[in-house]
Amino acid sequence: MGSLVLKLSPVLQMSRQQFYQLCAVNPDLKLERTAQGELIVMPPTGGETGKANLSISGQLWLWNESRGLGEAFDSSTGFTLPNGSDRSPDAAWIAAARWQTLTTEQRERFVPLCPDFVVELRSPSDSLPKIQSKMQEYLENGCQLGWLVDRQQQQVMLYGPNRNPETLIAPQQVSGEPILPGFTLNLGKVWGA
Repeated sequence: MGSLVLKLSPVLQMSRQQFYQLCAVNPDLKLERTAQGELIVMPPTGGETGKANLSISGQLWLWNESRGLGEAFDSSTGFTLPNGSDRSPDAAWIAAARWQTLTTEQRERFVPLCPDFVVELRSPSDSLPKIQSKMQEYLENGCQLGWLVDRQQQQVMLYGPNRNPETLIAPQQVSGEPILPGFTLNLGKVWGA
């Protein structure tokens, strides 16, 4: 089962505040909204995907704690991108200088920035073209580095500004240089080893 996409516009227009409230009163749902106002309801992940996602988030968190160069976020964090969409990547990171420009209120709600780094982990139910389009959207909104991790194909697609995505087949690790100095993601647990 894939994501459910509800086309609300033009019948129902939802403000940023209303979308935030919808998410707040439905904490068990993972919701996103496209720049066109479509509401995306994503199902919970299965055990293997959840385990792989925790490995990715945990490694990013450990690196960030040791370096202190910014803030790391898990898949429950909402980001309002400059194009107006509200997205929740599986893992994300924002440089400290950008995070510090935000007010306390902005930090408490959906973060009104595109992350500098995002990871999307493809679930068995995810459409590859849709998740690739989402990666392009991150780049178009200011992301500096993105990884689409596809467990089924054992590949990682690397995204960066002003270049075509690069596909690595069954890599055991991926480097975050130069955006994430010293960060290397070990993919052994992601691949199920």
